[in-house]
Amino acid sequence: MAECHPVGFQWVMEAKARGATVIHVDPRFTRTSALADLHVPLRAGSDIVFLGGIVNYVLASEKYFRDYVLNYTNAATLLTEDFADTEDLDGVFSGLDREHRTYDFETWRYQGAEVSAAAGDRDRPGEPGEPGEPDASHGPEHRQVRQAARGEAHGSGGAAAHRDPDRDETLQDPRCVFQVLKRHFARYTRTWSSRPAGCRRRHSRGSAS
Repeated sequence: MAECHPVGFQWVMEAKARGATVIHVDPRFTRTSALADLHVPLRAGSDIVFLGGIVNYVLASEKYFRDYVLNYTNAATLLTEDFADTEDLDGVFSGLDREHRTYDFETWRYQGAEVSAAAGDRDRPGEPGEPGEPDASHGPEHRQVRQAARGEAHGSGGAAAHRDPDRDETLQDPRCVFQVLKRHFARYTRTWSSRPAGCRRRHSRGSAS
């Protein structure tokens, strides 16, 4: 960051001057590393497992900003009972089509939410009499006007309100996104994550933990 965004990095240094601890995670030792309090030289390509360990620590030790998580993320939203995580299906999520190596996301829906067609499906011309059917009685200019006015189709009040998905404001329901995320990252313990990342802490005697 010190090399690529020196103007922005000044705020990091101001935070450090006020007592913040700056930790730089990077396989390389750079100018940012030199100015940080701690440089963590993880192995190249292990950033995801390292990040998983951080996510697990933050969730398990409740170091997150609860008000923000509750009000500005989907943490409280409930998933349908059809969803299954990798722990339940031998390393894959529900909806896997093994033959075609693709996922059907139908089981990943929020409980109680109304699902709209994808944009590509909405725009695809339909059969005669169906929405999206090209109208031969109008020229291309008319179709362009209709396309441009799609956002105004519902008037000043906007589109009709859809039902919001079910939520658990306590974040305790086992099918809320927060608990699903917490279970998914529970395997990323400090020991499990640090080994592939190559950044295990060493005691004074030189033994790794």
